[in-house]
Amino acid sequence: MSSSLVTFSFPTPTLFGAGALAELPGRLSRLGIHRPLVVTDAGLVATAAFQALVKTLGASSQGTNWFLYSGVHPNPTEADVREPAALFLEHRCDGVIAIGGGSALDAGKAARLLVKRPGFDLAKFYDEPDWSGLAPFIAIPTTAGTGSEVGRSSVITLGATHRKAVLFHPELLAKLVILDPELTVGLPPKLTAATGADALTHCIESFTCPTFHPLCDGIALEGIRLIVDALPRAVRTGTDLDARGKMLIAAAMGAVAFQKDLGVVHSLAHPLSTICGLHHGLANALCLIAGLNFCAGRQPGLYRRVGTACGLDVLKCDAAEADARTIAFLAAFLADLGLNNKLRDHGVNPEHLDALVAQAWDDPCHKTNAVPVTPADLRALYLAAL
Repeated sequence: MSSSLVTFSFPTPTLFGAGALAELPGRLSRLGIHRPLVVTDAGLVATAAFQALVKTLGASSQGTNWFLYSGVHPNPTEADVREPAALFLEHRCDGVIAIGGGSALDAGKAARLLVKRPGFDLAKFYDEPDWSGLAPFIAIPTTAGTGSEVGRSSVITLGATHRKAVLFHPELLAKLVILDPELTVGLPPKLTAATGADALTHCIESFTCPTFHPLCDGIALEGIRLIVDALPRAVRTGTDLDARGKMLIAAAMGAVAFQKDLGVVHSLAHPLSTICGLHHGLANALCLIAGLNFCAGRQPGLYRRVGTACGLDVLKCDAAEADARTIAFLAAFLADLGLNNKLRDHGVNPEHLDALVAQAWDDPCHKTNAVPVTPADLRALYLAAL
């Protein structure tokens, strides 16, 4: 990785490199932002990453030139969108800076919808075709997992349904992304592993999604290669800026790749967050191997190129062996990261199954899975991971 700052525009202007946060004030001016609202969660406020942002914006200017909302939940709720929108309007802000993990980024991204249309029923989001003219949005991830910073959607648990809803619109895309590995060095090993597993699942599921998008396929495979190299180092040595930087890039690549859509593992994971409160990345990690085995059993050879991206010599193996070696490698990879336990170790029990299966079946991700999925398959997959 280059030690100097790099700028690229794919899919939106992105600053990458250690110390990139220092560029923020100048970028605010270019975007016409003079009174930003910072959106984050309470846990991040106590971190060095947040203090770096405060220093960059000016500690003495908080409450006059910039304002703070820090109430975002780990799985963001509708209130996490409505409250910052109200604060934005109250203080006459003109842009949003979201800093933190995917939850903070999703909440900050979506808050602009309710700035444009206060009081709007988010359950009717897709009934409104015109979301042009949203307030400018800057995304600063402090985790390397969701890739929300380069996404055009927000995943929010709506109050009316108590289920996660995907709010997708091109206007939600950030005007600027800052990928600064210095902001991720304080992420604890367990969260580093779980968020990294989220990025890995994005890359694998998007690559095997049958939608035709060869550009995303290439990005997904390179994302897998980067994660296999960098995630163990980032978990083992949190101050490894090369590893941290590669994981930030890989997480963004995973989110670009899943423009193709995702698969059954994400349909399993989403209800585990809403019903059982599991971290999204952890939920993906705990369901991934069961999902891979399910798909490989129905479409042999599906994971050959995934194995190659992992550094395995599987090109000359028969289809079943290529899959078996790839899945065994990934199982060991997750185990080395401490992500090989079971759902029951995290409070999930058989009594949750009916509700989990119902929500997983309603989740759209399995509709673009590599192979067809039935409700009975979903139940079997939960049992395999339980």
